[in-house]
Amino acid sequence: MSATERDWPAVTELAAQEDELQWRRFDEDDAWRLGVALRTAARDRELPLAVDVTRGDQQLFHAALAGSSPDNDAWLARKARTVRRFHKSSLHVGQLCRDAGRPLEEVFLVPSSEYAAHGGAFPITVVGVGVVGSVAVSGLPQLEDHALVVEVLRAAHRG
Repeated sequence: MSATERDWPAVTELAAQEDELQWRRFDEDDAWRLGVALRTAARDRELPLAVDVTRGDQQLFHAALAGSSPDNDAWLARKARTVRRFHKSSLHVGQLCRDAGRPLEEVFLVPSSEYAAHGGAFPITVVGVGVVGSVAVSGLPQLEDHALVVEVLRAAHRG
């Protein structure tokens, strides 16, 4: 399934998601619950995902489901690095580039070998603190990766 231009969320919508999905605190137990929730959602839907939750430079959760590959881990690292640098979801950074009509390397002067402006990574932001980490998935088309992360984050905030 190829995404048409109208399928791409606007930068304002992505920024609103980032504002909405902030945490009061985020510790190892929160990371575990979030990672397990993503893994469970992926397993229940038989999705070939890799899942990663980091805080700072420490990986607090990682899982690779059937059908994922080491390539997904490389994508996770590049997407998470994008969140860490820009404090925005990786899809948000990608949308800024699409809006500019130029690739990541030209807009932000960073190498695509190290950064990925593709959906699937989302900032872990603590109210009053700022971005402390990221949650990321890899294995689906980027809009689906992003949508799954947002869905699970919303459920985590309700729970």
